[in-house]
Amino acid sequence: FAPDHLDRYPSVREYREEQGSQLLTVALHTNAESRALFVREADEAYCLDARRGVDARNLGSPYLDLELLGRALVESQADLAWVGWGFVAERPEFADLCQRLGVTFVGPPGAVMRRLGDKIGAKRLAESAGVPVAAWSNGPVESVEEALRCAGTIGFPLLVKASAGGGGRGIRAVATPDALAAAFDSARNEAASSFGDSTVFLERRVTGARHVEVQIIADSHGTVWPLGVRDCSIQRRNQKLFEESASTALTIEQERYLGEAAARLARLAGYVNAGTVEFLFQPEAQQFAFLEVNTRLQVEHPVTELTTGVDLVKLQLHIAFGGALPTPAPPAARGHAIEA
Repeated sequence: FAPDHLDRYPSVREYREEQGSQLLTVALHTNAESRALFVREADEAYCLDARRGVDARNLGSPYLDLELLGRALVESQADLAWVGWGFVAERPEFADLCQRLGVTFVGPPGAVMRRLGDKIGAKRLAESAGVPVAAWSNGPVESVEEALRCAGTIGFPLLVKASAGGGGRGIRAVATPDALAAAFDSARNEAASSFGDSTVFLERRVTGARHVEVQIIADSHGTVWPLGVRDCSIQRRNQKLFEESASTALTIEQERYLGEAAARLARLAGYVNAGTVEFLFQPEAQQFAFLEVNTRLQVEHPVTELTTGVDLVKLQLHIAFGGALPTPAPPAARGHAIEA
């Protein structure tokens, strides 16, 4: 298990007791974290820095070092790798590494991560699944001249967005045609420096919108559960500050519609394990627009656990061991929860 997330250990202990298994936790950690609570709470601990053999301070984060993580998985005799969020949680190369080593990655296959991690490919897949998508360039845009042609169809305001990465980087808002060239070049440059990929596309800017997302979990037998809708509209610099479930902006029928759309997309992508499908919602127009898929468990998943009574990490483990979701229909959400 790497690298932290203390709240997951109770899930493992409960799973161990319920299944009668001998599942143990191994915390991968750095020198600075050797006395951290998540290390002390684990059954075993593995210090990544101690295996680097040189001054670790100049090598970057060990949680991003695939060669080192591979050695850690082998030497700790790991059967599963649960990475939670951050670091290699959405890196298909790590899922591929686990597969080569015979270690079960608790998440979707690397090929599915690649399919959904590319925002252009994800939009095309969403359209194929009948998921609502805002007007866009229908593919990558290679030049300012092409951007101006696409903008004539999409209209202003619009966004120039990087196809790779996330976290608000590689995104530029454009209000008028004369601002497009500078925004296009700026977005491409930031995308190249941040993600090593300068590919960008255009899409209509959805203004006055709420940011809502569907928690999904899927087994390897074809069942996908949409577990309610979260609202994360209160943000600063494209980073979420508050998350709540459910969204006060949506009706029951709209929640159901979003859940069904997210489940269709997950099935078409061949998704397995936990993930989140994100949308924008315009209350005035009563319209939705697909944003992206986060191919991992998110920090805000506890609000879904509180309102549905589902332990998502236990389900992740159950699915990773080949288990099926217990019924075709997910449990109904009750009450309201908020996370800051």
